[in-house]
Amino acid sequence: MKKADRHQQAIRDIQSVRSKNLQPAQLATELLSGNRAVLSQCITLTESSAAADRNKAQQILSIVQSHAGKSIRIGISGVPGAGKSTFIEAFGVWLCEKGHRVAVLAVDPSSETGKGSILGDKTRMNELAARKDAFIRPSPSSGNLGGVARKTRESIYLCEAAGFDVILVETVGVGQNETAVHSMVDVFVLISVAGTGDELQGIKRGITELADLVLVNKADGNNLPMAKAARQDMSRAFHLMPEKASGWTAQAQLCSALEKTGLSEAWEQIRKFQEHTLANGYFEKHRLDQLKYWLHDYLREELWNRFLQHPDVANQFEFTSDQVSSLELPVATAAEMLLTLYNKSRD
Repeated sequence: MKKADRHQQAIRDIQSVRSKNLQPAQLATELLSGNRAVLSQCITLTESSAAADRNKAQQILSIVQSHAGKSIRIGISGVPGAGKSTFIEAFGVWLCEKGHRVAVLAVDPSSETGKGSILGDKTRMNELAARKDAFIRPSPSSGNLGGVARKTRESIYLCEAAGFDVILVETVGVGQNETAVHSMVDVFVLISVAGTGDELQGIKRGITELADLVLVNKADGNNLPMAKAARQDMSRAFHLMPEKASGWTAQAQLCSALEKTGLSEAWEQIRKFQEHTLANGYFEKHRLDQLKYWLHDYLREELWNRFLQHPDVANQFEFTSDQVSSLELPVATAAEMLLTLYNKSRD
């Protein structure tokens, strides 16, 4: 079947699932069988702002939770232009050829003006998207400061329940401290490029401090000598950084997503990290800590949503915000006024 035909078939499968209006238990059963169209529908439910959809999604997650957690979760970040998507496609195809089932959760930047999102990863990853043992889900970041979609954690669980054993989470890569993605993956990979000054400047940023593996991409052609020098600089810098809680010293490796080199070496380092952290107990502890972080994050989000949906708050929120921006009210005073409105009806 041609790529275009497979794409059209995938669309028909998704439309068929939606038209059947399956109940949570039925969707969970189909999900556990590896049905990718159902997986797409389940992720759509988790991302929905409709209460009915969110309730349905939570029922599905409750049913399949015991089947999740059997993958290696890999966060992949880097500055725009570092070649993240090209690397992910080459790496994903390589993993599939080694017998793995790969899910890619690619978070695209949302527009600050129109709130739209590019969502172009399926277009950029044609070869990977065409494989039956791969699943690519682009999602808008929707302004999330952590660089990841609001429901990426739930999406990871759903992909694992559907039988995917390698989960790749591609973040926006805006150069911010992406602690959010670190709170939902097992290993954090930073894609860098030589010759931009980023390989050294990045050492000072929190994102590099989080990295367990740095891949100096585009290590090919005339750029190879610079890439080798950048790798050496990073390796020396990592040995000067404070010891990580995992007891792992970050590694720097060369790769070329374009020429598909360095992929097996990258996987070897990821597996070594997993073996190291399984042996010292960090792997399991980190995952349990992630559940706690997930709970706290979920509560913050739900409390904020309920606060904004409160009738009295909703009536005054924009007016009070305008008073703050026009310097009529101090921020703390405005916040206390809105909190008083929220609490008054609860007393």
